[in-house]
Amino acid sequence: MPRASAGPVPVVVMGLGVIGQEIVRASLLSPEVELLGAMDANPQLVGRSLSDVVGVAGLKGKVAGSLEAAVGRRKGVVLLHATGSRLEGVMDQLLQAIQLGLPVVSTCEELAFPFLKYPELAQKLEQAAQRAGVAVLGTGTNPGFVMDRLVATVGQACGPVRHATVTRVVDARTRREALQRKVGAGLTEEEFFALVDREQLGHVGLVESAALCALGLGMDCDDFEEEIVPVFAEEDITGGAFPVKKGRVAGIFQSAVGLEEGQERVRLELTIAVGADEPGDRIEIEAEPKLVVEIRGGVPGDRATAHMLVNAAPRVTAAEAGLLTVLELPAGR
Repeated sequence: MPRASAGPVPVVVMGLGVIGQEIVRASLLSPEVELLGAMDANPQLVGRSLSDVVGVAGLKGKVAGSLEAAVGRRKGVVLLHATGSRLEGVMDQLLQAIQLGLPVVSTCEELAFPFLKYPELAQKLEQAAQRAGVAVLGTGTNPGFVMDRLVATVGQACGPVRHATVTRVVDARTRREALQRKVGAGLTEEEFFALVDREQLGHVGLVESAALCALGLGMDCDDFEEEIVPVFAEEDITGGAFPVKKGRVAGIFQSAVGLEEGQERVRLELTIAVGADEPGDRIEIEAEPKLVVEIRGGVPGDRATAHMLVNAAPRVTAAEAGLLTVLELPAGR
């Protein structure tokens, strides 16, 4: 991959929810990017001072209502995209950015490895990006780093991998209220599974992480399985956005397994729950030598995701055109 060009890369942020606002703040900290502005489809935000929306004094400009207005006539702009987790829901936005000639770095979890669930959409994005001469990438903390790219990097230090186990435990009290509700905190068991059946609960992207993890470790997994079950509060829990009573759902335990000819090769286990004990990230690779890596407290999801996008922006400007995965990014800056 060629080196990124000298000088800061101009970026525009699309979507000013909690993560989008974090991306704006992360952009201000990076010497590698220049924040041009931001846009959001919410009419209550359009036209407001970006500084007021994000809560950072001194930011210039107002929130734009369209991508064209946010980019203006500036060339070489990278779109930092943070509007949704499901690929089908953001396809039009991605295609619009590509048609405008913008490389895209997105938080969309299913975009991290769309070839698994959406091969036709992946091909459509690949062809559009190739025609426009831009790169498109889905990344974040997870998928995008902890349970896939970091595992693949650790696996470079050992021989053929027999099995990999990655566990991530997050105390949802340290995260935004929307995430606490997304993992079902406060619900009954019946309410929990009703929302799971409608794909309205749980972490999006765990299977994509499993596929990336297997690919990065040189495994040829031909099947993936996923399971999600509730974690129950063993006592009344306070300290989050709202109290959770004993016996109610405190969060989720979600797993994704990669199989090769029926044999388990990759296991990812994710717990996100209000009051979860011993939060942290752990990677265990069965190989020669056996490697175990632990991150005490775990990688902070929202802030780390924002920096993942900002740090990827100069890399995608130097990348070959097409639909990329994080495994194709350089290891360092």
